[in-house]
Amino acid sequence: MDSVVSKPAATGDLAADVAAFSRYWHEQASLLARLPAKPKRSTAEFDTAEAIKQAAREARFVFLRAHARTLYDKLTDSRRKFVRLEELVYDAADLVPGLAPTRAEVAAEAELRQSEKDGCEIDQGILCNQFLADPEGGRHLCHAMLLPRPESAEALAKFQRDGRLDLGTAKVERQGKAAVLLFANKRFLNAEDNATQIATEIGVDVCTLDPRSQMAVLRGDVVTEGKYAGRRVFNAGINLTHIYYGKIPFLWFLIRDMGFVNKMFRGLARPEVTPDEVSGDSIEKLWIAAVDTFAIGGGCQILLATDFNIAANDAYMTLPARKEGIIPAMANLRMSRFVGDRVTRQAIMYERRIECDSDVGRLICDEVVPPDMVDATIVRVIDRLATSGTVGAIGNRRAMRLAAEPFDLFRQYAAIYAREQAWCHFSPALIANLEQFWNAQSRKA
Repeated sequence: MDSVVSKPAATGDLAADVAAFSRYWHEQASLLARLPAKPKRSTAEFDTAEAIKQAAREARFVFLRAHARTLYDKLTDSRRKFVRLEELVYDAADLVPGLAPTRAEVAAEAELRQSEKDGCEIDQGILCNQFLADPEGGRHLCHAMLLPRPESAEALAKFQRDGRLDLGTAKVERQGKAAVLLFANKRFLNAEDNATQIATEIGVDVCTLDPRSQMAVLRGDVVTEGKYAGRRVFNAGINLTHIYYGKIPFLWFLIRDMGFVNKMFRGLARPEVTPDEVSGDSIEKLWIAAVDTFAIGGGCQILLATDFNIAANDAYMTLPARKEGIIPAMANLRMSRFVGDRVTRQAIMYERRIECDSDVGRLICDEVVPPDMVDATIVRVIDRLATSGTVGAIGNRRAMRLAAEPFDLFRQYAAIYAREQAWCHFSPALIANLEQFWNAQSRKA
């Protein structure tokens, strides 16, 4: 099959380029559609399909390098309107046909196992990379993801009325001067997946906005089944079984770390003020994490974004990126600030396990105590931090954040992350790693 279709060149005229590039992407999509489904392709057909997809993706970079800022401004009314990432990518797909997949195209691939997908969501990674790479549009997009979710106002009212909030895979409770957010995906050892994403972000919004609490605590709920039944588990990382079966969309990664985790690190943004450390005025609380049992993958990543970490002395941390074949979110940006470059590389690239009760572990964990002392330590730490004055604490937090990870540095990292994680998420190596190290094909989704 002839997969060579002449690529257009960007002229700088948006309307003309939309017409030319959309026609090209339609032609490439037609060529791909003539091939068998991915699992049924011969070696030659597989190579042809990859060449078609790669050519179309290269054209997307060409188009976006010329028009990313103009396109972003069109989608956001010249940055007067905030549009969350999960809506923005589909608005762009409607405005420029072929640039990114439609909802229907993503939904169709969502029915497949990860290994059976052609990876149309990679094009969302390219789009997000170029939006975030532009300083003006990228900062505005990061700002949009730091605003409270629309659902959070009702959730906050319910929490204030009842003193507790059950979000399904996450819960919010009141504990003295603190609001406590609990991971509650108990069947999967409090791992994170598509079912937890909205719940955890709403939980962070509620804890941060709650006027009756002075700070927030993040902890794992008690699991009820399996090896750890009756014990609290902090976080088992991303649900690897769900990745294998194609149940984790690519956008999950960006939404999590530009929303849920970044809100703990930076606070909630106000629509009228840029959420940077110098001119911004974010709504912030100190976050305390309490680690029972383990903090694997995403759990460890979170500990790099919180203000104070308590751990049981039998708990451990890992960043098993090599075994997973993906990028461990913002750990590459943040971890070396705690443990240095060499240990960071060992953890990410060579699966080094870090005991919380070790010299390295104590560079991340502020207090390491016997398991039966974690509850009392949380109470003591809350009281100690509260008596020092939350206003001064937030001021110090902002000043330290400016020195360590200013807003624009985060934007730049997010741009790289969007591109590289997209490639990783649909790489054959990811499937091979999950089968070799996770025995994923024998697990139930």
